[in-house]
Amino acid sequence: MGETNNKKKKVITIVISIIIILVLALAITYAYFSTQLSGTDQIVKVGELELVLDETSEGISLDNAIGISDSKGMSSTPSTFELRNNGNKAVDYTIYLDDNTIGETDTRIDDKYLKYNLNKNGTDSGATLLTSIGTNPNRILDSGTIEGGGTNTYSLNLWITDEVDGNYSGQVFSGKLRVEVSQEKQKLAEVLLADSSNNINTDDPEQTFITGENPNNYIWYSGKLWRAVSIDPSDNSVKLVTQWDISAIPYNASSNTAFAGSYMEEWLNDTTVDGFLGNLRDYENFIVTDATWDATLDATSLGSITRPSNSGTIVTDAVGLLNMYEYQSSNNGETNGYLNNGLWWWTLTPYSTSNVRYVNNSGYAYSDSSSYTYGVRPSINLKSSVKIVDGDGTIDNPYRLNGDNDTNLSGTLLSSRYSGEYIRFGNDENNLYRIVSHETKGLTKITSAEPLKSSGTFITSAFGSNTSFSSSNTIGAFLNGDYLTNYVDSSYSSMIEDNTTWYLGTVVSGTSYKLAKYTDTNMSGYAKSTNAKVGLLRLGELMSGQFDRYGNNTSYWTLTPYSTSYVRDVGDNGRAYNNTSTNAYGVRPSINLKSNVVITGGLGTKEQPFEIALAS
Repeated sequence: MGETNNKKKKVITIVISIIIILVLALAITYAYFSTQLSGTDQIVKVGELELVLDETSEGISLDNAIGISDSKGMSSTPSTFELRNNGNKAVDYTIYLDDNTIGETDTRIDDKYLKYNLNKNGTDSGATLLTSIGTNPNRILDSGTIEGGGTNTYSLNLWITDEVDGNYSGQVFSGKLRVEVSQEKQKLAEVLLADSSNNINTDDPEQTFITGENPNNYIWYSGKLWRAVSIDPSDNSVKLVTQWDISAIPYNASSNTAFAGSYMEEWLNDTTVDGFLGNLRDYENFIVTDATWDATLDATSLGSITRPSNSGTIVTDAVGLLNMYEYQSSNNGETNGYLNNGLWWWTLTPYSTSNVRYVNNSGYAYSDSSSYTYGVRPSINLKSSVKIVDGDGTIDNPYRLNGDNDTNLSGTLLSSRYSGEYIRFGNDENNLYRIVSHETKGLTKITSAEPLKSSGTFITSAFGSNTSFSSSNTIGAFLNGDYLTNYVDSSYSSMIEDNTTWYLGTVVSGTSYKLAKYTDTNMSGYAKSTNAKVGLLRLGELMSGQFDRYGNNTSYWTLTPYSTSYVRDVGDNGRAYNNTSTNAYGVRPSINLKSNVVITGGLGTKEQPFEIALAS
């Protein structure tokens, strides 16, 4: 595998010196777009791939300096280029539009004032805001696969939109095209099947299972660590499950164990800013959105479960859970396989009309009322076309996927990143945080990666004298006082939004997780709330699960009341409980970061978290 992985990591970068300059000045009644080419920059070759620039491009003339209509922008003279594959093998590529150096006395125009149209092989992208394709250096104009002998022909128009008012006279845009290509990428399924450490079991004609205690099947996708479970032989799609419990919620109402229509199904497939699916990166490009999930009732003992018949209960969804048969198949019915993460978590399988099956921290199969609150490990099916660009499948170097392996993110807004990604924030041993969501437009909600510690020991706090969180109750006063002084220094506290709304809805057994934020399950209004600079996560919120094995972590409070006497906490085993507000549990602060927080370094992983700063 060593030699194969080295080849897989080889990425060839072509930087083409197309300089696109857009100048606006009060004294000038037009703007110009010019392509400057010199010498060999007109044709750039890497192996069998060529990017060919049309030296006859004459640039564009715009009507005035205050912006033009889309129709005029689209009809202006474009800059043209071709991407040619002179070899006989297909090549994956991505074309970026990067910022180029501008003069010391120049001011760069904000992307929000610019629109573009990219015509590829005769098809227009249409008038599109430049902000919609990412921020420098990750503006993706086009990506895909070019077959051997193939040619893609492009023309690019760029103009100032008349839809946005602003003071941009005298400002400059200077850009260059960058193309990244790789002929070494391998499809995920092929790599997993070829790795002998994965102990591939082909006995089941419908699912080829990865088995054993610690196979090389770790994958990093959309800010979360996953394990590859099986490959579907019919289409080579790959089933994944998160390594850790992403949250904890009631499965469904009491005595209703059906997955279809359950709170669990809603949570997993929720595409709102609060939902799991809605926070997965470009999920339409990565996952099978009409996957089938076998939710057939089964009360058979672990080790004796057989695949349900074709007449079982099948649900079609983008996101589901593993069923008991799949859990059993990961290690031939033993409890010490790689899917035992040392926590409690729901499966897809009903045990009866009142109980649903779950796995406990020792890896044993049990069942409990569907109204109870256990950990959630979402499962997805990656498309067969998904390819690996880096990693070796180990926990310290998980596989990275093509299209989800950004580098050189300096200057990128944090608000453009994904739930689960890691951030360096705070002091000393409490300096690792994770993105939760972008619940408030433009802001980035984060939470500590684990409950706060002092000299290696988890600190604890009572919730308060009652079950209602505020900036002045026991835990709220700590968060908005001592925490800001001693756990977060001024360089970080200046990034925190001063006033955030925290939702305090009550969630009892057998009710929907949505009630922690909304007055009803139709999300038609907000539940009781309070305002504070620092708060806690709600029950059922993203990243409110446990991310280490039982005994390595501690129980911690959420914001969510269970009743007028009890508050929800997440136990160190991954399930949620309700306890008296005067009890002492761990603290996981949650805050909103300002809209102008930018990334200055890092990759967003646990090993290389994002470094951040306020943009000037």
